[in-house]
Amino acid sequence: MSRFLKSFAVALTLAAAPALLTIPSQPVQAQAADAPVAQVRGFYDALTASMKMGGSAKGRYDKLRPAVEKAFDLPAMTATAIGPSFAAMSDADKKALIEAFTRMTVANYAKNFDSYGGETFTVEPASIARGNDKFVKSVMKTKSESIAFNYRTHQVGGEWKVTDVYLAGNISQMAQKRSDFAGTLASGGASGLTKRMNALTDQMLG
Repeated sequence: MSRFLKSFAVALTLAAAPALLTIPSQPVQAQAADAPVAQVRGFYDALTASMKMGGSAKGRYDKLRPAVEKAFDLPAMTATAIGPSFAAMSDADKKALIEAFTRMTVANYAKNFDSYGGETFTVEPASIARGNDKFVKSVMKTKSESIAFNYRTHQVGGEWKVTDVYLAGNISQMAQKRSDFAGTLASGGASGLTKRMNALTDQMLG
């Protein structure tokens, strides 16, 4: 896990203009079953099981992909990370970008959460409503520190799915990705970005 924490610290410095999130301090009244909270908890259960499994990054990738696809709205996240130009792309380019983004997202978790050392994930029991979205607050605790992960979710196909992850509680991962992708999109278009994401994924799983 030490490698993940170092990568996490570096990632916070890469965003050119991180979007800050301010979540109201009081959650909405907890329901008998808070669907966004259950979604995040289910993902954490799968992530913890993968960490305990250890083994190769490819093995963890195969185990985690169904859980990531269930918990995250990966097409919506891809569109947000790319920006307005995504809407005008061909269906083939969209499909390739979504698949590449999905692979990269799963590989990031498989590589960085590579072993288990007693880490715990605590999820607050009630989500926080803001417009049509709901936010879920959580904390990862290691032996040496605690890191906040907040999740923006929205309803799609009858389920609540994650559309953004806020590292350290308030730094948008999608805003960071858009900043990171901009140069490649400008120089290589959709195919160039697809190639870059797939190359990064192959490197993480190699």
